[in-house]
Amino acid sequence: MVSDRRLELSLQPSVLRWARERSSLDLEELAHKAGVKVERVRDWEETGRISIAQVERLAQKTHTPEGFLYLPFPPEDRLQIPDLRTVGDTPPPRPSPDLLDTVHAMERRQAWMRDELIEQGADRLPFVGSATPDAPTEDVARAMRDVLDLQGGWAADVPTWTDALRMLHGRIDEAGVLTVSNGVVGNNTHRRLDPDEFRGFSLVDEYASLVFVNAADFKSAQMFTLIHELAHIWMNASGVDNPNLGDPDAPRPDIEQRSNAIAAEFLIPAADLRVVWARVSNSADRFEQVARIYKTSRIVAARRALDLNLIGRTEFFDFYAEYEAEERRTQRPQGEGGDFWKTQGARLGRRFSQAVVEAVQEGRLLYRDAYSLTGLQGPTFDKYVDRVRAES
Repeated sequence: MVSDRRLELSLQPSVLRWARERSSLDLEELAHKAGVKVERVRDWEETGRISIAQVERLAQKTHTPEGFLYLPFPPEDRLQIPDLRTVGDTPPPRPSPDLLDTVHAMERRQAWMRDELIEQGADRLPFVGSATPDAPTEDVARAMRDVLDLQGGWAADVPTWTDALRMLHGRIDEAGVLTVSNGVVGNNTHRRLDPDEFRGFSLVDEYASLVFVNAADFKSAQMFTLIHELAHIWMNASGVDNPNLGDPDAPRPDIEQRSNAIAAEFLIPAADLRVVWARVSNSADRFEQVARIYKTSRIVAARRALDLNLIGRTEFFDFYAEYEAEERRTQRPQGEGGDFWKTQGARLGRRFSQAVVEAVQEGRLLYRDAYSLTGLQGPTFDKYVDRVRAES
């Protein structure tokens, strides 16, 4: 007798093809992942004939909710926040399952945190939307530094990019904005987030704004992304984006250009750079020196010099061509790595972790819901609770 899981169904070929294409897999790649011959995958997409067991495998390997595969037509995969990953009239690329799942998880986390804060009588965040469209870039950047209690040259006193990035995350978290740094989907190390698809996103809320930074990117690049996303909070503009300073002529959404300008001024104040430039301008490694001082990437340093007319366009584009070639030769880090518990701290954030722990201990949050919000289960969650309590 044929088992239920081997029972063959007749599903919509277009839906089965959609599941593969949304995961950016070709026929051969999906066949390899699913452990079947490529002819079998081609048959699924031409006839719709597929067994229950194969439906389960297809859903798993393409990171598609299984119920979607039974639909009569492909659902529309779209983000619930503005997609700002566009240049000129080019439409943004289709969001991958990894991006969609990450945004949805952060939206659930934010929604819970918002309800929790309101229930506890928290005040609204006064800086959300405080940057008016005509506010000078310098004023917005200064206001952001003031909220984070940072001086203009703060980064020069911090030893490394990693230390500076950790410091910024902590200050932003203390200011009331949830910060998340993760290079994979949840805790699934087999689903690495692609920095070429997106570097970060922001979810604006008057109580529980959230910024997400793709930790699979270089540390120095993450610094710019973090402040770029924070600028979105100041301008009350949620969105997923991929900050790129390499082409100053590329037409981008106004909100992206403004966020770039604010982040650049926050990290490398114009007045400070002019003083530093007088010392380093004749050095062959001047961009490297500026990057080390301000804990940014070299491209941020070079683009800032261009915007302030400290270098010419030819010099910038020559440098960028070399920089881009070097990036292609250099492997990006494969996620955060290192200590698991420190990694969880970056993925969850101190304020959020403390709120979840307190809600569980006071009986306002079920353990199963805490597991869902944090991605930690059973004994692992219990151990994390102990660590959070010890650090409180």
